[in-house]
Amino acid sequence: MAEFERVVCASEEVQERGKSVKFPIPEFGERKNGFVVRYNGRIYGYVNQCAHVPVELDWNEGDFFDITNQFLICATHGAQYNPETGYCVLGPCKGKRLMPLKMKEHDGKIYLYLN
Repeated sequence: MAEFERVVCASEEVQERGKSVKFPIPEFGERKNGFVVRYNGRIYGYVNQCAHVPVELDWNEGDFFDITNQFLICATHGAQYNPETGYCVLGPCKGKRLMPLKMKEHDGKIYLYLN
């Protein structure tokens, strides 16, 4: 199957360890969203669903980082995830991980790639 590319947002919308972008993923089913964050200069995308129970992580639209800006955090359970790998490092789902999304950044835009 051919790979499908879709623009998610402009690069400047995703701030280093700060404001992130949440976006719909209709290809994954009704009401599925993803999000993209910038951490140590790189972008990372995940399906917006806690590995513990199927709730979205962000506590405000586009806010995924904890107070230290070191980890992604689930607003419902407090589970903390490594932004680079999606693995839960603290909380009820320790050892599990967020579902990664293939993302690329070029020409001032961030793209989602689907098969």
